[in-house]
Amino acid sequence: MLTLAYNTYAKGLNSFSFFKVRNKATSDDLVQDTFIKTWKYLARGGKIDIMKAFLYHVLNQLIIDEYRKRKTTSLDVLLEAGYEPSTDHSERTFNVFDGKTAFLLIPRLPKKYQEIMRMRYAQSLSLKEISLITGQTRNAVAVQAHRGLKKLKILYNREQK
Repeated sequence: MLTLAYNTYAKGLNSFSFFKVRNKATSDDLVQDTFIKTWKYLARGGKIDIMKAFLYHVLNQLIIDEYRKRKTTSLDVLLEAGYEPSTDHSERTFNVFDGKTAFLLIPRLPKKYQEIMRMRYAQSLSLKEISLITGQTRNAVAVQAHRGLKKLKILYNREQK
C-alpha cells in the first residue's frame, strides 16, 4: 500500500516541498521523512482514510518544523559569500578617551559630589559600600551620585564644544 502511494504521490510531494523550502536536498529529505512517518504510523496500527491528504498533511507539518528550526550558518560559508568580520575598535577607543576626559572633570564638581563620584566610578564601589564609608544613607548616596553624574554630563558637554 505504501509503495503504491510512493509511486503515485512522490512527484507531487516533491514539487510541493521544493516550492515551500526552495532547496532540493531539504525538499527530498522532507518527502522521505513524510513516508517514514507514514510507515511508522501504519506499523503502530494507524488507519488512513485518504492517503493523499494524509501524506500532504504530514509533509506540511514537516515543512513547518523546518521553518521553525534555528538556521545555523558556517563561518566558512559566510566567508565564501564575501562576509568579512570587522575588527574596528575605534568606537571603543573613543569611549575610553571620553571616559578619561569625564574622569578628569570630576575635580570641577562641587565638593559634596567629588568624593561620591570617585568612589562610584573610579573605585567601582556599590551604593551600599559608599554609604557605609561615608555614613550617609544609601538613598542619599544614590541621589548624590545621580546629581553628580548629571552635573558631570553638563561639564563634559561644555568641554566638547
